[in-house]
Amino acid sequence: MTINQIQDEVIEEFNDFADWMDKYQMLIDLGNELSPLDNQYKTEENLIEGCQSRVWVQCDFDGTQLHFTADSDALIVKGIIALLIRVLDNHTPQEILDSDLYFIDAIGLKEHLSPTRSNGLLSMVKRIKAYALVYAQS
Repeated sequence: MTINQIQDEVIEEFNDFADWMDKYQMLIDLGNELSPLDNQYKTEENLIEGCQSRVWVQCDFDGTQLHFTADSDALIVKGIIALLIRVLDNHTPQEILDSDLYFIDAIGLKEHLSPTRSNGLLSMVKRIKAYALVYAQS
């Protein structure tokens, strides 16, 4: 699936819920489904700056595609990073760099987060795109 196809799928799933409490619960569920991040990757290097909570993102490159694993100490934030991984995992660096993450606005995520969580979301996206940039140049 392309990044846009996955985004459209996410939008459709979130549109099934009218109430933001249900959408938050979906984020929490997504976070709970995220595979645990091995403690060896919970390093300062993988820690996302600008987040209210602690969020770690590990990126691996298999020569073609990027693969992300992550964790957070906050349930909603863990759900947000799980959502980003769902959309961007298993794609080439160039696909990630070229992506327009329209699903974030389409599901109303940014407007339903506190300003610090919204900044954290932007920091997570920047970090993932930074990994893509590094591997696109290698």
